[in-house]
Amino acid sequence: IPESGHKYYLQFSTEDYRTGEDAGNCLATVLYPKKKSPPVVSIKCSHTKDQKKIQEEDNALYQRIRHQSKPITGNNIPDSHGNIEPALEPVWALAVAGSSSIMWEKSTETLAYFLAQVKSVRQWMRKDDFTEFDYTVLLHEIPTQEIISCHLRLTWLPGHPLKVKHFCAPQSHAMDEGSGAEAGSAAGPPAGKGATF
Repeated sequence: IPESGHKYYLQFSTEDYRTGEDAGNCLATVLYPKKKSPPVVSIKCSHTKDQKKIQEEDNALYQRIRHQSKPITGNNIPDSHGNIEPALEPVWALAVAGSSSIMWEKSTETLAYFLAQVKSVRQWMRKDDFTEFDYTVLLHEIPTQEIISCHLRLTWLPGHPLKVKHFCAPQSHAMDEGSGAEAGSAAGPPAGKGATF
């Protein structure tokens, strides 16, 4: 579109990340503006998975997390053989969801990101009903093959939107360390200091 950018029309199917079962079909339009800003997306999906079943699965995941006798911690998820300990599957699932907001923000027409590994995770014990985790995740950048390290603080309660604050280490070809003050994100810390939330 002259003066505006490139607009794409997409039709795609979705699947449950954990089980692989069909979750519905979507139609979307995506406009990548010429100026550096997030894409403008319009999307409509038909869901084949029952919403009540989704809520039940969310609640089961939540209960697994909440009924731990001590805070959940872990490193290198999955391990070097691609395995995830069953006890760490809930924190991996949350890492996938939380990292997707970073990938959404950083992706462009020519760059895409995939969650490669959770380097570390630590649960914060809260007095309210929310669950909260600190993650260090590694994102695989395509096509550059770079590995990007990001810290994220994730807060979740079933029935509420996932809240994610993040900071990604500077890259050689980009210096956008976070997403500023937008909802669901965190500004990067001053140069030379670690991420603090």
